[in-house]
Amino acid sequence: MSIKKNLQDIKNTLNDSVILVAVSKTKPIAYLQEAYDAGQRIFGENKVQEMTQKWGEMPKDIQWHMIGHLQTNKVKYMAPYVSLVHSVDSFKLLKEINKQALKNNRTIDCLLQIHIAEEDTKFGLNESELIEMVNSSDFQKLKNINVCGLMGMATFTDNLEQLKREFSSLKQLFDTFKNKYNSETIKAEILSMGMSGDYQLAISQGSNMVRVGSSIFGTRN
Repeated sequence: MSIKKNLQDIKNTLNDSVILVAVSKTKPIAYLQEAYDAGQRIFGENKVQEMTQKWGEMPKDIQWHMIGHLQTNKVKYMAPYVSLVHSVDSFKLLKEINKQALKNNRTIDCLLQIHIAEEDTKFGLNESELIEMVNSSDFQKLKNINVCGLMGMATFTDNLEQLKREFSSLKQLFDTFKNKYNSETIKAEILSMGMSGDYQLAISQGSNMVRVGSSIFGTRN
């Protein structure tokens, strides 16, 4: 398996407006280094402890993205370095990220995770929760976070029509959100949706950030 070739093959299918996050969770440093040597600078992890360990060992020009479900008590460990948190699914979590960003004299970029799947196992806000959150006076007080878009995880299914429906609904919400809520705290530019199995479909529905793991690094054990 050539990680360099896999990366190149994927990048050849992406236009310049789409950002590729290499999902490196559970993968050894050697694999990440190979991707880094091939030019990849954005890596996605789903466990704070593993991401922090890799951050300590890898070159410092890497952007680390937290893509997994995040517990508030773990935020402090990644606050000094994380570039983007994809999985903000509650105001409580957003508030904690803001608090830890302030302690580290940083502003941390965040995506609000929207529940689009027809599975109950996925996390995320629904549309009314999203609107209620960004309209609240407490939200306006958060000065050390930057909400730069939305993220969604589609249902784990081979049904392309269903996936298309889910991606399309998130794109519509993103467009509304972008047009209505841009402010000091919200600069909605990123729509993160699509993974190894469905990223091309997600891009066709408007995604401009894809999270690809197994197509780069091979299937996880």
